[in-house]
Amino acid sequence: MPFEPFPFQYHGIAWLFSQASALLADEMGLGKTMQAISALRLLMRSGQIRSVLLICPKPLITNWQRELQLWAEEIPVVAIEGPSDRRRMLWEMPNAPVKVANYELLVRDLEMIGEDDFPAFDLLILDEAQRIKNRDSRTNQAARSLKRHRSWALTGTPIENRPSEFVSLLEFLGAVPDHSVTDIRQLNRLAKTYVLRRTKDRVLKDLPPRLDRDELLELTPAQQTAYVTAEKEGIVRLGELGESITIQHVFELVLRLKQICNYDPLTGQSCKMDRLAAEIEEISESGGKAILFSQWTRSLDWMNQKLQHYRPLIYHGAIPSSRRDAVLEQFQHDPDCPLLLMSYGVGAVGLNLQFAGYVFLYDRWWNPAVEDQAINRAHRIGQQSPVLVTKFICRDTIEERIDKVLQQKRELFQAVLGDSEVSNASLSLNAQDIFGLFDLKAGQGDQLRTITPPPAGKD
Repeated sequence: MPFEPFPFQYHGIAWLFSQASALLADEMGLGKTMQAISALRLLMRSGQIRSVLLICPKPLITNWQRELQLWAEEIPVVAIEGPSDRRRMLWEMPNAPVKVANYELLVRDLEMIGEDDFPAFDLLILDEAQRIKNRDSRTNQAARSLKRHRSWALTGTPIENRPSEFVSLLEFLGAVPDHSVTDIRQLNRLAKTYVLRRTKDRVLKDLPPRLDRDELLELTPAQQTAYVTAEKEGIVRLGELGESITIQHVFELVLRLKQICNYDPLTGQSCKMDRLAAEIEEISESGGKAILFSQWTRSLDWMNQKLQHYRPLIYHGAIPSSRRDAVLEQFQHDPDCPLLLMSYGVGAVGLNLQFAGYVFLYDRWWNPAVEDQAINRAHRIGQQSPVLVTKFICRDTIEERIDKVLQQKRELFQAVLGDSEVSNASLSLNAQDIFGLFDLKAGQGDQLRTITPPPAGKD
C-alpha cells in the first residue's frame, strides 16, 4: 500500500470484503475509492471474484484509473471508450479483470449489445451512486438490469432530496423488492444492515476544522433597483396566471432574482464581487488557494473577466474533459493562480483539492447536501489547515429566504442514516417550498386565497 490506511478505513475494507450487497456512504473525503479498491483486490487475490465492472461519472474515469494503479497496480484495467465497434470489443475482452465505464455509455452500450448478450460480472460497483436515485430513469434501469453476483454502491449522499432516492439504492442492492414503499423507521433498520457511513468529525479527530461563515451583503443601488422591479413584475405575472400557474413559472422568477443577486446585468454592479475581490486580494498576498462555486457558468465567465488580475482558472462543463486535469494541476502548483472558479455540476464530486484553504459559495445550490459535497473537495484527508467556508447571501432577498428554508432541511439525512428524530422532510427545496418563497394570491375579497402547487404525482 502507498500509505498506511486509518483504522476506520481498514474497517471499511473488511466490511466491503464480507458484503455481497453494500452501500459505503462515508462522508466526502474519507477515502471511499481506496477502500473499494483494496476490498476488490482482496477478493481477487482470494479467488472469490474474477471480473469487476466499475461505473462512474465520465469526469472521474481518469481518477479511478490513477487510484487503481496506485492501490492495485498488478490488476489490469480497461476503460470502455471510443467508437461503438471498439467499445463492443472492449466489453468482450476476456483478459481485463476490471472494466471502467461511465453511466451514459452503460445505457447506450446496453441497448447496443442487448441485455441478454451483455457480459456478467462477479462484482458491480457504482461510484457516485446517487446517479440512479430516480428509479424510473434509464440509468437506474440499466444498472439494475446488469447480471452480477455482488453489488456495491459508493456515495457520500445516499439521500439528496427525498427518502425514495435511498430506496432506489436499496433496490439496486437487492435489499428490497422493486418499487418498494417504506417508511423512515424501516429505512433506518435497513441502513444498519446494508450501509456503512462514517463522518469526519467522528473518525478524524485531528482533521483541521471547517469554519463556516454566512456573509450577509446589501445589494448595490443598481442591483436593488433591478431586483425590486423584477420581483414586483414577476409576482404580478404569477398572480395573473391564477390556477394555471406551474412550478416552472415560479422557478423562472426565482432564477431571475438569484442571478440579479450575483450581479446587475445592465451595470455589472455586484455586492458579492466587491466582497470577493477584497477577499481574494488578501488570500493571494498570503499565498493561499481558494475555490469558488456557482451554479451558473455565465456567472463564472463574468467573474473570470472581473478578476483577471489574479489569473483565475475555470473548471465547468464547457471545459473539455481532456483539459480538466491540467487545470487542476496548474491550480495546485502555480503560486500565481490563487483562485479556481468551479460549477457545482462538475466540481462537487470526485476531486481532491485538499491544498485549498478557502471555499466560497457565490450562490446557493438548491440542496445543502450538494453544497457539502463541494466544500468537501477541500475539507478532506490530507488537509493541513482549517478550511474557511464563506456563503454569500444577499440580505432581504430570495437568497435569504432560501437559506432559511434549507436550514430546516438537514434532518432527513440523519433520520434515515442516524438516530435523530424521525422526519419525512425533504432535504432540498420541493414545489411547496418554492411556491412558499412568494405570497401568491388569487381571487378577490372573500374569495382571496393562497396559490399552491398542484398535488404531486406518485413518486
